[in-house]
Amino acid sequence: MSAKKKGGKVSKADKERLQKEEDEKRKKEEEEARVLAEQEEMERREREREEQEEQQRLEQKDLERRDDELNELRHLLEENHSAVTKRETDSREKAKWDRYMLCDGSPDPAVQQEINTFINLWIEDQEIQIEKVLKCCDLALRLTEELDGLLGDHPNLTDAQRYQETLLSLQNLIHAKHLITTEEILKWAKAHSDIETGNMQTVVQGNNTTLCLWANLNKNPRFKGYHFEEVNIGFELPKQLAVSDIAVRILHTHYDHLSPLARLTRLRAQTPSSKSLVGGEERQETPVMEEGETGAEGEGRESAHPGGGTEDEVQSVRGSEGRKSAVSVLSVKEDRKSTLKTGSVEGEVEIQMEGAIPAGEGDSSPTPVELVIDSSEMDRGVDLQQYTPLGGVFYCNVFCLPPQAQQLNSWEMRKILETGLQEFQYPTEQVQIQSSGSATSRMEDSTPHTSPPVGLTITLPDSVLFLEDPHVACWDPHGQYWTTDSISEVSYDAAERRISFKMESFCPVSLLQDTYANMPFQGWELRPLEQDSAQLTITGALIEVSIIVKGNQCMLQSDQDTGLNHILGVWMSFSDLQKAMVNAGVNVFVNEHSDKYVSISAKDPLMEHAVYEQMALLSSTFAFSWSQWNAQCGQDHLVLQVCEHLGAGPVEEEAWSVYLLGAQRSQRLRIRESSEAFSTELHPGSEFHSTFLHMLRDYTSPAGLDRSRKSHYQFVDTVQQLLCATQPLTYS
Repeated sequence: MSAKKKGGKVSKADKERLQKEEDEKRKKEEEEARVLAEQEEMERREREREEQEEQQRLEQKDLERRDDELNELRHLLEENHSAVTKRETDSREKAKWDRYMLCDGSPDPAVQQEINTFINLWIEDQEIQIEKVLKCCDLALRLTEELDGLLGDHPNLTDAQRYQETLLSLQNLIHAKHLITTEEILKWAKAHSDIETGNMQTVVQGNNTTLCLWANLNKNPRFKGYHFEEVNIGFELPKQLAVSDIAVRILHTHYDHLSPLARLTRLRAQTPSSKSLVGGEERQETPVMEEGETGAEGEGRESAHPGGGTEDEVQSVRGSEGRKSAVSVLSVKEDRKSTLKTGSVEGEVEIQMEGAIPAGEGDSSPTPVELVIDSSEMDRGVDLQQYTPLGGVFYCNVFCLPPQAQQLNSWEMRKILETGLQEFQYPTEQVQIQSSGSATSRMEDSTPHTSPPVGLTITLPDSVLFLEDPHVACWDPHGQYWTTDSISEVSYDAAERRISFKMESFCPVSLLQDTYANMPFQGWELRPLEQDSAQLTITGALIEVSIIVKGNQCMLQSDQDTGLNHILGVWMSFSDLQKAMVNAGVNVFVNEHSDKYVSISAKDPLMEHAVYEQMALLSSTFAFSWSQWNAQCGQDHLVLQVCEHLGAGPVEEEAWSVYLLGAQRSQRLRIRESSEAFSTELHPGSEFHSTFLHMLRDYTSPAGLDRSRKSHYQFVDTVQQLLCATQPLTYS
């Protein structure tokens, strides 16, 4: 009986006993957990209290020295700024004196009497030999560059208008001289015809232009086209032109006088209520020329003028805004709003038309005629804020072949045309075909004839690097803009750097590239090389470039040599290097419109500018680098990696520290670049500082402190310009 009980179910008393033991055990565990939780809570509160006290202590310490730190930083910046301003003033005065003492026979474009005399004498000059004319054109181009510099020095309204009108007169005169020499060469086409083809073809290369001429003397209906082997430029003609008395000119100017004209035309069409580049929303803004733009420049529609003048549409700027300094985007916008409210005359832009430049007249000033532009038509043009024309302009023209000389016994006779060189009308006007099917000869069918397109093949200029396949645009002389509407059948051979396409008519063409193709940046690093020398390396979306700063000079380095050989390893001023890089197709510089086309990590512009100022002060001692946490800290803060670096080699990965910068204080963070998550926890043993400069001084060695204090103001200013122009903290 007992055995059965033992092998049977547990009794009720045993169950109660076991349940009681489990309850007591659970209560004991809960009590222990409660006590432990209370202890941990007390420890947490104590830790938070200590951290809060430490935070308050650090904040109080930072507050006590805040004024001293801000005043010291302000003094350093003002001292450098004063030195830079004085040097720029002295440099301008020296440049004026050197220009005055220059005795090379060239006029001073700033002196109206001298430049007027030069223009009038050149108009009267009957020289037609191409080599001599091109030399004079080179001189005129140098004068236009000087005028660009004068316009960039923020002249007063009267001088700016005078410089602009002089600039346009010189550009038109260069254009007229090209036309005259073209006509002279074509007059003797028959005498210089090729034995094999029966036609005349020639190439004349100058310092700034390449002239390709072909005269159709044979009129072979099977003629397809011609390739100028010397410059790797070719064209294709439809049969209609192959049997006509024509001459084809392809004039490649290594400069671009049309794009600035298109920019000003767009500004005029959008004044006073300009349309935003995206979304079409209206915004009130005073039109302002961008830095580096000279204003209206143009080689418009070509037409000969008796006596060697021209009748070209040109633009003139009424007023100018000063050169943009290295200030924040916010400051620029505030200045524009202020200008708009006060209704300043200097903010107004007028587009005008210059009349002909008659030979022999004493006054070369243009007669203003208002040019009316339909703003809706401007929407068809290429957006020159998003795309940049590179490699100059290819002016493609077809002319009526001038009468050739005829031999009569011992006499040479030639018909003289008073009209000069004339454009051949192509495409021809649409004509109607009448078909008579009865005695009444009524019109039964009318069909318009269309003119086949012409072909052009261009080898990309050696002075340009295209990061992507280039776009082709042609110039619309009526709307004054670049357009891709008339371009078709584009074919690009990247290996040969050759592009072929068809166009509806003969017109100027240009090759375009996305201005921001290399943005946003994938990373960047600014590291010191030696005293007053540093290197900024930017890893772009497509290529990596490095800019070395030494004193107030800069030098470009890159693994890409194609298209950059003329500027790689060349020391120049920052402004010259910036212009050269943009013209070469390597753009790592931003402007006030860049954020509309590039995905960015938006930051407070005033804070960002202040950080660049302090980075420049320490760029001889500290290395700075991109951080992934910069995109996660919000608009009011910046995150970057920093370390002292006095050696010549690269920075070791473990040497970097992460810093969080704000408008009120800077601090070193506990996290590293390789951490799993972002945290604003303060680095153990570090403090708050009101400025980035004083924050880094806590980790500066005596040697590093000595080097930073010896930094020359020219070096500091150049690094600051470079950082403000690239804005790596926003565009990475």
